[in-house]
Amino acid sequence: MQLQPVDRVDTISAEDFQQRYYLPLQPVVITKLAKDWPAVAKWNWEYFKEIVGSKRVGLYNNVKSDAYTPINTADDYKTFGEYIDMVSHGPAAWRIFLFNIFDHAPQLTEDFTWPEHLMKGFVKKYPMLFVGGATSITHMHFDIDMSHILHTQFTGRKRVLLFPFEEQHKLYRKPFEVLSLADFSNYYENGHPDYSKFPALKLARGYEVILNHGDTLFMPAGYWHHMEYLDSGFAMSLRALQASMSGKLKGAWNLIGMRYIDTLMKKTAPKWWYEYKRTSLLKAAEKELEASDVR
Repeated sequence: MQLQPVDRVDTISAEDFQQRYYLPLQPVVITKLAKDWPAVAKWNWEYFKEIVGSKRVGLYNNVKSDAYTPINTADDYKTFGEYIDMVSHGPAAWRIFLFNIFDHAPQLTEDFTWPEHLMKGFVKKYPMLFVGGATSITHMHFDIDMSHILHTQFTGRKRVLLFPFEEQHKLYRKPFEVLSLADFSNYYENGHPDYSKFPALKLARGYEVILNHGDTLFMPAGYWHHMEYLDSGFAMSLRALQASMSGKLKGAWNLIGMRYIDTLMKKTAPKWWYEYKRTSLLKAAEKELEASDVR
């Protein structure tokens, strides 16, 4: 992989943000975007446990999904309070995915401000909280609705890999899915993932960043991302639809058409569907290798 650091700025004007990052689809970390939000000081484990500790939540482990796994199926369930007790006292490779805490505690929406000076189109019904124990992993994927994301990290640190959507074949994208076949788990321990299994990864151009408390990462629409929790912590994502009609239509197709086809085929012909997708993605990766003459 060919990685570069993500730009970091303390603050940024709307004009600079649009010209340098939003329009050219480049990620950036804005370290002080959230500095005046009450959430930065107010949100912690005990506070969340107090207000939503009794709510039952789905938990996800570090095992990558396979051809027969329905999308977004939880691996276990606990109350949010039980989960907090588990992850806040040490490593626990479990995470909560797409938990809309704001449905249960709408008062939390008063603790942050929608940064509409930077971009429009925020889907205000769906701010999302992402929670993970130290060592938990969110495997390489892109968001199915193709929205722009402002991802603010609160407690804990998180390591993030980012790649533009166009790198999809080098990343071994599964056809009709938002997931990569390649496993990036703990990639940094050896400096890279397993190139013997996935040689086209050598060609992938992307970014690497560690998010600290209060950092806000702008992830442009369609960006692939892989996240590893260095500490137990949580983050909030604010989503904004793309301004262009073509961008909105791509997201709608993924949500309705692509996902329906994949779910149907997994149910009706799972083995054939798996082999078809595997063969297709390997051919696409081989074309990338041939074009670059790298093995």
